Amino acid sequence: MGRLFGTDGARGVANTELTVELAMNIGRAAAMVLISDEVKHPTILIGKDTRLSGDMLEGALIAGLCSVGANVDLLGVVPTPAVAYLVNKYNADAGIMISASHNPFEFNGIKIFNSEGYKLPDDLENRIEEIVLDNVTPYAIADDENIGKVTRLENAADDYIDHVVSSIDYDLSGMEIALDCSNGSSSRTAEKLFKKLGVKVHMLFDKPDGININKDCGSTHIGKLQSYVRENKLSAGLAFDGDADRCLAVDENGNLVDGDYLIAICANDMKSRGVLKKNAVVGTIMTNMGFAKFCEANDMKFAATKVGDRYVLEEMLQQGYNIGGEQSGHIIFLDHATTGDGELSGATVLSVMKRSEKKLSELAKVMERMPQVLINIKVSAEGKLSFYTDKEIKAEIKRVTDILGDRGRILIRVSGTEPLVRVMLEGENLEEIQRLAEESAQVVRERLA
Repeated sequence: MGRLFGTDGARGVANTELTVELAMNIGRAAAMVLISDEVKHPTILIGKDTRLSGDMLEGALIAGLCSVGANVDLLGVVPTPAVAYLVNKYNADAGIMISASHNPFEFNGIKIFNSEGYKLPDDLENRIEEIVLDNVTPYAIADDENIGKVTRLENAADDYIDHVVSSIDYDLSGMEIALDCSNGSSSRTAEKLFKKLGVKVHMLFDKPDGININKDCGSTHIGKLQSYVRENKLSAGLAFDGDADRCLAVDENGNLVDGDYLIAICANDMKSRGVLKKNAVVGTIMTNMGFAKFCEANDMKFAATKVGDRYVLEEMLQQGYNIGGEQSGHIIFLDHATTGDGELSGATVLSVMKRSEKKLSELAKVMERMPQVLINIKVSAEGKLSFYTDKEIKAEIKRVTDILGDRGRILIRVSGTEPLVRVMLEGENLEEIQRLAEESAQVVRERLA
């Protein structure tokens, strides 16, 4: 993990950690990395979610990019996957998304995509970090007519919506669902997108005001969506996060259907139609053990990567697989997208329901989830660093591993996007793993908080 870029871009509290000066310099450095003899004036797309700080950071990035000669095309408020798709469609040299995904409004972040719509590889992120943090190269300030230009693209959201609609090959007319837009990016796109697919929609949390993004709503706070679907007797509910690259679902009974279940449902459907490449699915080390058993029972290969959709994507590209994702709802359908896309994921699941004529609760029976306990512990920056060498935490991991044997597992890891250490236990006995998780979490608190 780099010094600026974590598993999902550069993040921090806007205006204190992620300052306008830092954003401007990231823009300058990103453009410098892209400028070459062949591309003297690269074109960079910028999209953003609905956070109050989005306009401020957008202005800083524009200033930085234009100051070294890059041209900027503004997409406005769009989902992260829209930037990834449009950078290729518009033949741009890179795309930037201003978002902190599922984090509270005071946080913001900068994600960069290359010309093919993939997140920047580590080596390019490292070059940007060296320019910004180590001053290895002076900023190449443009002069006179070489200063970059800014253009506002009014049709960006519609072009993205049309792409997702064209990726769903089944008429969804007759379905009635609820959409929780998290007061984020999907507030701009979801209603129009799902109506184009023929779905009757009930819109929830689609009135962003700059500070209500992810607040008690969206994929990280799904309780209100569960109640709404149950009370209104809907077919399902879909919940997105702030930048709409995640999707979690709620079945007709109001039960959560998380990313592991959604991937299993879609992979099973793809295999039945003969389009699951190499009969393989990619997850992470956080993927529920029940998912691995589902793959084994259905003659599928399961590949587990480090946590982070960038690592899932890397494995998919290297091995030629076409579906993968995370329990959190990042799901990559590589035949249609280069990154996690919440709205595409939700629409795909609805198409499986429609095609199979099965309720979501019935489809979810394809796998059985093993009990899992996750405890997040807020730690200091120093604590995150010392985690990797702390002998007492390593001893605690060994202690719990010995207790569980082959009946479960423990995973303690540093978050790549938040000031947290996550303690996850999984096993056959919920009471046992709950107790062990709390014991391990206390060790982490004492050592790192």
